[in-house]
Order: sequence, then C-alpha cells, then structure tokens
Amino acid sequence: MESTSKKDFIGYEYKEVAVQSEYASFYMDCYESFGWQPDEHQASQKEGKMTVFRLKRNRKLVNKTELTRLQRHFEACADQIQQMEQKKTSMPLILALSAGLMGTVFMAGSTFAVTHEPPVIWLSIFLAVPGFAGWILPYFLYKNRAAAQVRKLQPLIESKQEEIYEICEKGHSLL
Repeated sequence: MESTSKKDFIGYEYKEVAVQSEYASFYMDCYESFGWQPDEHQASQKEGKMTVFRLKRNRKLVNKTELTRLQRHFEACADQIQQMEQKKTSMPLILALSAGLMGTVFMAGSTFAVTHEPPVIWLSIFLAVPGFAGWILPYFLYKNRAAAQVRKLQPLIESKQEEIYEICEKGHSLL
C-alpha cells in the first residue's frame, strides 16, 4: 500500500541570534513576525547572560525581500534601544567614579601632609574634608544622575518599542 500523504520538500535558510536573556522572548516574538521559527534540531542555549537562538525560515517566502528589509529595520531599532539602556547608567557611573577618584587624590594629599616632617595639620584637615566628600558624594551623584537619565531616555525607548511593534505588524501581514 502506497502512502498518500507525501511531505513536500522545503528548503530553509538559517540564522543564529545572540541576545541578552532578559530580552529573549521579545526577540523571539519579533523574529517570528519575519517568518523565522525556532530550529527544532538545534535548541536555544543560554550562555551566561546571553541566549543564542537558532532559527530557520522557508527560502521561498513570497515577500522575502520586504521581510528582510523590515527585519533589518527591527534589528537597527533594537540596537538603538540597547544603546539607550546602556546610557542610563554609563555616564552616571563615570561621574561617580571620577568623584571618588578625586576624593582619593585629596585623601592622599591629606595623608602626605600629616606624615610630612614636621606634620602640616592644617593642610591635612583642609585636604581631608573634600577627600571625605569625594568618597561620600559618588553614591548620591550616581543615584541622581541615573534617575535623570531614566527620565530623559525612557520616552525615547518607548517610542522605539512602538516603532518595532509597527514593523512586526507589517512583517506579520506579509506572511
């Protein structure tokens, strides 16, 4: 008896994507909008803070050129979001570390003044005050600047996310 259900051959193209694990579901949902699906022969792997997806899609998709263009637009928007997320803490961190370093420089000066022969106590006290301030201030600087960066960047991130959702809708409608 001959089998009546014959499986047609489908040629696939393959893609490997590494993303931060916290965004894994977001990326997977978006890539599915461009015709990609998880490769059942190659499971996704978690490597540290990253997740690596192995995806495949039919090589003979009807609107493949437009889907690829939309996918590249999505990837560019996602990269911009990641850069903005990093900016939330990078400048505040640099500012706090600089203040802490300056505090250390003042404390070193204070130490040298007190160990000088004869000790220069007034100079030691004069340098120790900004030194201690430079050690205490970084925490508050970081918290303040990070909050300001979040207030500044969050609306931009949300608008990029909306742009991504529109791109994914367009991609999904082409499938």
